[in-house]
Amino acid sequence: MTEAHYIVLLCASLFGGEAERTHTFDYPGGEAAIRVDCENDRRVVEVGLDKRSSLDSLQQVLFAAEITGKEPVVVLIDTDGIFGRFEWRIARAANIAGVSIIILPAELVDDPTG
Repeated sequence: MTEAHYIVLLCASLFGGEAERTHTFDYPGGEAAIRVDCENDRRVVEVGLDKRSSLDSLQQVLFAAEITGKEPVVVLIDTDGIFGRFEWRIARAANIAGVSIIILPAELVDDPTG
């Protein structure tokens, strides 16, 4: 499954939120926008797979939290059953930044009935 599939599956069911919300912001050079993977009344959530591409999850969710005033949460999907180098790096950085992190086995999300 792709990251987008996990976002759709988890956002409403786990967080009671809306997937792929867009927010605009001003910066010294003009205006731009970000898209938040999942957002509810209290939290912004960045969902990523246990791959190198998810290393920016923490930066994305921290920036989204700044823009929205909501609590940041990172969700990592463990696709290989190993707490590997990318999960380690993201979890350590999230702990240092005080950001909640949830690591879910892909099988649990793919088939929640087991």
